[in-house]
Amino acid sequence: MESVHVRWRPAPAVRPYADFYTGYAQRGLPPGRHRGLPSPYLTLVITLDAPLRIVAHPDPAARPGLYDTVIGGLHTTPAIIEQSGDAAGIQVALSPLGARALLGLPAGALAGADLDGADVLGPFAAELRERAALAADWPARFRVVDELLTRRADPELAPAPEVAFAWRRLCASGGAVSPAELAGETGWSARYLARRFGVEIGLAPKVAARVTRFDRARRLLIGSGGGYPLAELAIACGYYDQAHLTREFAALAGLPPGRWWAAEFRNVQSPVDLAGADSAL
Repeated sequence: MESVHVRWRPAPAVRPYADFYTGYAQRGLPPGRHRGLPSPYLTLVITLDAPLRIVAHPDPAARPGLYDTVIGGLHTTPAIIEQSGDAAGIQVALSPLGARALLGLPAGALAGADLDGADVLGPFAAELRERAALAADWPARFRVVDELLTRRADPELAPAPEVAFAWRRLCASGGAVSPAELAGETGWSARYLARRFGVEIGLAPKVAARVTRFDRARRLLIGSGGGYPLAELAIACGYYDQAHLTREFAALAGLPPGRWWAAEFRNVQSPVDLAGADSAL
């Protein structure tokens, strides 16, 4: 029984659009379900063997399906992925600010949706999957993703500087900055900022702050090996108290923190970080 997660930092040419890649491989695990949680990233998943089976999308009207590649926008409810126990792939964490450059459309067009990669990227999706699957090891696979995303990126396609500033400010604060503060710092009205956020990011500033705060709490919990005291975690991430944190986990993850941890990490090894060996393209 094996479960491996490998982290990689993208090439410099890709970093304005993607923060990190995660390779995953599992063999011989019991079948189960994984929650694709809300986060400040759009997600591009490239499978390396069996297709990804999504049994419930953030959009409840979307039908279950199998995907060789899938692109997911920002969302506020989890996607439910059925795992057979044997799977491998690469997950690319895309900044919504890079959606136009890499995907050819704003992040708002993908909000709350999981789409077949071919429907968004055309034949490029199949090329990405085929070449990554043929690579010999994780570094080689990640370099394939670097090469192809670098080739595809169009740096001329970018959101307004005010949107980029507000998004980075919100993420850097861990979701602590208010929409009014963001509007004041950009010089836009709160209403206009919310409208532009809806197009370029896919969530209103207040909702984006909520998702960003949740993502920070989740990552701190993972980094602690599940041992971060929840009352302290709540304070560190700007929640009113532990009860507030628990309610947000239940709303955004579908489970309170302890049950989510037990469900997701009972068979998962600690991630291997290959950032020190990343590509120098």
